[in-house]
Amino acid sequence: MDVRPITTSLDAARRLAVVKQHLAGKQPARVTGESIVGLVRDLGYVQWDPISVVAPSHLLSLWSRLGNFDPAILEALLWKEKKVFEHWTPIASLVLTEDYPLYYSLMRRYPKSMTRSWGNQRGRAAKFLKENAKLKRRMLRELRKGPRTLGEFTDHAHTKRADGAWAPTSDVSHMLYHLSMQGDVMVVGHAGKQNLWGLATEFLPSWAKREMLSESGFEEASAQRSILAQGIATSRETLFYFVRGRYHTLEKTLQRLESSSRIHRIQVEGLADRKVRYIHSQDLPLLENLMVGKGWEPRLSLLPPFDTFVGNQDRLQRLFGFRYIREQFFPPEKRQFGFYVLPVLLGEKFVGRIDPRLDKESKTLVINSVHAEVGAPTDRSVGSELRDAIADLAVFVGANRVRYTSKVPGPWKGALN
Repeated sequence: MDVRPITTSLDAARRLAVVKQHLAGKQPARVTGESIVGLVRDLGYVQWDPISVVAPSHLLSLWSRLGNFDPAILEALLWKEKKVFEHWTPIASLVLTEDYPLYYSLMRRYPKSMTRSWGNQRGRAAKFLKENAKLKRRMLRELRKGPRTLGEFTDHAHTKRADGAWAPTSDVSHMLYHLSMQGDVMVVGHAGKQNLWGLATEFLPSWAKREMLSESGFEEASAQRSILAQGIATSRETLFYFVRGRYHTLEKTLQRLESSSRIHRIQVEGLADRKVRYIHSQDLPLLENLMVGKGWEPRLSLLPPFDTFVGNQDRLQRLFGFRYIREQFFPPEKRQFGFYVLPVLLGEKFVGRIDPRLDKESKTLVINSVHAEVGAPTDRSVGSELRDAIADLAVFVGANRVRYTSKVPGPWKGALN
């Protein structure tokens, strides 16, 4: 087998990654349910996060790619058409019901489907399920009477938030997590900001395939989806992206895919490391075009903190030279750029960051600060593009106006006012 890698430039590799994430080219003139389904299909997942400093991160991820759309379309896909559902992957995510065989295969093997990358969580999960079998039966029995929120379960008792935990926990909340990972329950709606839990057998549409894939079949399908969504990926990046931490024999899987020419090794000129990277055979014609500038339509995008494109911070810094840390988890005095920072992507380069906040009472999108990256273009046109993108964001989140503070880079100040 010829394993000599394909060679490409750093710019072309970056452009491929941007195109595969739907962050280049024209946005659709009209957003439909199929627009969202097609996007999630290509991305693999969209991370779900309800924190609404500006708007929930998952809505911003869709907006950055599709442009302004009616969130009611997503609601219909989730709760009426049921083409999309919420699941832990292991992060809270929006995924496609058509991909249910992938998740069903993991669910039926849970917790054994968890790999060593999860640390000791597999052992803890098995122990918890064994020790709380009666609780499981009681909760499933209650759900047969109808969906309910966490607080509506008989055995639920609030506890203090543990160190490092995001929210108060209880045996019931732990059990809901494990039952969702086993495929017994799922989120079937929302009651305010709370999840409404129900039985998967009653919520899933009849066309959802309960198909059990072999471990090798699951890994081959998932690894290809992961590489396709990223454009170019190392084995670790494949593991991290889709489906995170669920490959038991990834290196062997990649070898099989390479032997059958479904993926190919690729060397990126300009990267100092010697990591083995892969590209899917389907993307070779696209890469060839991008290497000569054909079909490349750059645009400016504002990305939310939990976007798929910025989720792997090591990859982001290695491939794009962009260091991004979610500073909302830092105390105020340790924040460099702000609380809810949106990276600014222009073409294949990160040129800045903004720290926005929606004042719902006055319907004002407040831009606390704008930061330009070192080496970012200083021409006024970039400031104008950024101004237009922020104006579009304001429309999407329901703001009537945009207010900038004095924290704006000098070269862009004329446009940002």
